Amino acid sequence: MTEWNPNQYVKFINERTRPAVDLADRTGIVSPKNIIDIGCGPGNSTKVLADKFPGSRVVGSDNSRNMLDKARAEYPELEFVFFDAGGDYSVINQKFDLVFSNACLQWIPNHKMLLKNLMTLLNENGVLAVQIPINYNEPIHKIITEITTSEKWRANFTNPRIFYTLTKREYFDILSEISSDFSMWETIYCHRMPSHESIIEWYKGTGLRPYLSVLSQEKAAELEKDVLEEVIKAYPKQMNGEIAFNFPRLFFTAVK
Repeated sequence: MTEWNPNQYVKFINERTRPAVDLADRTGIVSPKNIIDIGCGPGNSTKVLADKFPGSRVVGSDNSRNMLDKARAEYPELEFVFFDAGGDYSVINQKFDLVFSNACLQWIPNHKMLLKNLMTLLNENGVLAVQIPINYNEPIHKIITEITTSEKWRANFTNPRIFYTLTKREYFDILSEISSDFSMWETIYCHRMPSHESIIEWYKGTGLRPYLSVLSQEKAAELEKDVLEEVIKAYPKQMNGEIAFNFPRLFFTAVK
């Protein structure tokens, strides 16, 4: 598994945290006693939950040691544990009133089983709250896919990124099976990016990470350059010089 770089990830921490705030505001749960944040990353979403539900026990969990180290350094007052949501659930020996996950599940396969497993962590009437990026049809993702599968680059990537995200209809059917009630909605965030280079910096922390991590420093710089050239074509500058960077995200909550 390629390790995460928390310092790269937090370069756009405000933009990455906004969906967590929006999801926390719409869980529909009042005064949960115990909360687990699945895929907490550098702890920003765990902090959102702690602020939203004062007095609750909030546990941040992740399968990246680097991210957990960053989270503990940034938020020493909060609790963080190692947990792989795609692995063994027996290591979590308690139930929660709220199971929360912001921009994590897209990296984990088999979402039908994954969501069933996450529901097992809930107390009766507890809530599962999830946000998943659904930006794979946006220009940046099409550019990355086209370049990394091109004749020039494809030999470098024996394990290209797989998108595990399902369709909204598929999530609808799964949630109708595993919950007593659920809600789904979609939000398109329009981020104000100062430059085309900033889009590359954003994706170096996420979508480009699996590709850059297997390249030499020289090759990685060349790949970034190739992607940047196409990003400049796909994202015209606004009148003020900024870039309008659309980022669709899917949200859902489900009651056990």
